[in-house]
Amino acid sequence: MKILLTTLNSKYIHANLALRYLHHVAEETGIAVTLQEFTINNEPGYVYGEILRGEYDLVCFSCYIWNIESICRLGRTLKQANPALRILLGGPEVSYDTQGFMTENPWVDYVIRGEGELPFSQFCQMLMQTGGEPMDVAQIQSFSFRADGAILETEDAPPLSAAQIPFPYRLRKPEPDKVVYYESARGCPYRCSYCLSSLEKTVRTLPFSRVCTELSYFLQQNVRQVKFIDRTFNCDKQRARDIWQFLMDHDNGVTNFHFEICAELLDEDCLSLLAGARKGLFQFEIGIQTTNARTLSAICRSAQTADLLQKIARLISLGNCHIHVDLIAGLAYEDYDSFADSFNRVYALGADNLQLGFLKLLKGTSVRREAQQHGYLFRAEAPYEVIANAYLSAQELVRLKMIEHVLDLYANKGGFSQALAFLCTAAAETAFQFYETLSAWFYEKGYQHRSHKKEDLYRILYAFAKEMEQHAAVKTPDLSAGVKELLAADLAETMNFDAVKKFHKKGWNME
Repeated sequence: MKILLTTLNSKYIHANLALRYLHHVAEETGIAVTLQEFTINNEPGYVYGEILRGEYDLVCFSCYIWNIESICRLGRTLKQANPALRILLGGPEVSYDTQGFMTENPWVDYVIRGEGELPFSQFCQMLMQTGGEPMDVAQIQSFSFRADGAILETEDAPPLSAAQIPFPYRLRKPEPDKVVYYESARGCPYRCSYCLSSLEKTVRTLPFSRVCTELSYFLQQNVRQVKFIDRTFNCDKQRARDIWQFLMDHDNGVTNFHFEICAELLDEDCLSLLAGARKGLFQFEIGIQTTNARTLSAICRSAQTADLLQKIARLISLGNCHIHVDLIAGLAYEDYDSFADSFNRVYALGADNLQLGFLKLLKGTSVRREAQQHGYLFRAEAPYEVIANAYLSAQELVRLKMIEHVLDLYANKGGFSQALAFLCTAAAETAFQFYETLSAWFYEKGYQHRSHKKEDLYRILYAFAKEMEQHAAVKTPDLSAGVKELLAADLAETMNFDAVKKFHKKGWNME
C-alpha cells in the first residue's frame, strides 16, 4: 500500500513538524510512507500532478488556516481523478466541528482529531494486519470516518506522555536551507481566549537530558535556525534558564534559537544569564496583544502591563537578542483610539520587529463562541479574520491594515531607523499618528499597487517628508532636509558602497 504524508507549507523555508512525527510512528509500525511537502505558492496543477502520478492508495494532509482552502480544492480534484483514493486529514483546522467539515467535504474519508501520533499509529497497525483492506477503524481513537452514509467519531485519545513523544528528526535529517521546528514541551498553562493552545489542559515537558541530546544533534548539523514551538517556553523559569545556559555553553557560532516567551516571567537571574549570550544566538517572540486592561481581562491575559513592558525594555537593552513583539487588532473592548495607545506604548520599546496582527476567530476557541456578544463579523473562510466588531468598524480595520503595510515596509524590514525616529517626533505627535499619516499618503499616491525595491522606499519616504513640510501642522519647518540627511545615513548602513553611489547618482526623486 502506497501512503503519502503531505501538506502545503506557507513558505519554502518552513518544514512541517507534524508530518515528521507521523513519519516516525508509521515506520515504527513497519509501514513505509513517503513524505513530500509543497507550499501554498506552488502552482496547483503542479502539486496535483505530483501527487496523482505517485499512484498513492492513501494521501494524508496536515491542515492549518493558511492551507485548508487550497487543500480542499486539491483533495476534491484528486478524488474526482481517482475515486478509489482514500484521503485522511489531520491538524488544528479539521479537529473542531469535524462532522460539519466532513459533511461539507464528501471527498474526505478520515479525520484524525488533535494529537496525531497515537491514532495514526493505530491506523498503521491495522493496515499492517489487513494488508490495506477494509478494517475496523472504529477501534482507532480520536478518529472520524464514514460508515453506511453516516459520519462517526470515536472517543478522544488521551494526551501522549512526554516519554511517548518521539524525536521527529531521527528518520529525516533537518534540511540545511529550512527552519528546524522543535518542541521541548506540549501544552500551555495560560487560557488566552483566541488561542487553540488554551484548550489543552496539561503541560508536558521532555526531560532536560533528552532536550540537551536533541539540541546537540542540531548543533552538530550546524542548522541555521531552531524554532521552539513551545507555547510559553519559560513557564518553568528554572528549566528555561537551564536550556539557555546549555545552548550558551555549546554555542557553535552558527545556529540561532527562537523562543516564544512570557516576558513577565523574566527575573534578574534570567536577564543576567541572557546578557552573556552571543549576539544572534537567541531571538524572542513576545505576545503583548494590547495594553488595554479591560481587553486583557476579557481575553484571559494578565493585566500587569507596566511590569511586562519594563521587562521587555530590559531585554531589549541587552542589545544581543532579536526581539519580536506582537499586537492584535480587533480584540474585545479595544476601539481605534485604544489601539493607537497600545501601539504607541509598544512601539516606544524599540523592538526589532512589531507585528501588527489581526484577530482570527479560530474554530474551537472561546472568542469564536463569544462572537455575537461582541458583535464580531469575520471571514467565513480560513483564516477567519475579523472584519468588524462592536468597537472597530470595517473602515477602521482597513485603516489599521494600511498602517500594518507601511510599518512592515519601513520599521520591520529595517534600514530606516534614524529617519523613522526623527519623523515620529518631527512630523507627528505620536508614532501611531505618523504611521497613520504616512499610510494614508502612501495609499493616496497609489504606491500600494506594486512592490518596490528597497532603494525606492527611501525615495518614497523622502517624497513624503517634502510634501509634509508644506503643511503648517508639521513642527519642523526644514523637515525634508533633516530626513534626507538621516535617510542617507540609514542608506549607508544598509546598502554596500557601490549601491549607495549608484543611488545618489540616480537622485532622490521618484520620477
